[in-house]
Amino acid sequence: MSASGAFHDTFGQYDPSEQVRSFGSHAPAAPAAAPGARQAPLRLTRRGRFIFFGLPLILLAALILSFSGFLNAPAKAADSASELSLTPTVSVTVQAGDSLWAIAGAVAPERDPRDVVADIVQLNNLDAARVIPGQQLFVPSK
Repeated sequence: MSASGAFHDTFGQYDPSEQVRSFGSHAPAAPAAAPGARQAPLRLTRRGRFIFFGLPLILLAALILSFSGFLNAPAKAADSASELSLTPTVSVTVQAGDSLWAIAGAVAPERDPRDVVADIVQLNNLDAARVIPGQQLFVPSK
């Protein structure tokens, strides 16, 4: 009998999946599972239970709350046409050198220009308070 044969007879069959540990590794090699042996059940720590159960529940609660906010939003359109109130407006063409502040002061001198500028921006769906000459604007007349 050869030396390798005696080794295999003494210590069992050679398993190529068992690699030689790297030099300097001090951890013991994991024992190979016997064929047909059951693995121990998974045991979760307190942190593991929180991650596995708590985190998905928190995310689900946040999702439900955000959707309930969308469904219960107080802002809605009027139920009928009689409930709508029209804002009386006039159309103004912007001249060279005009600004929204100057237009607001000329159209409604009795009102606060900040409120009139806000109304002009809202009526015309403006992204910024900039206007260009020749632009048509709806301006509240009252």
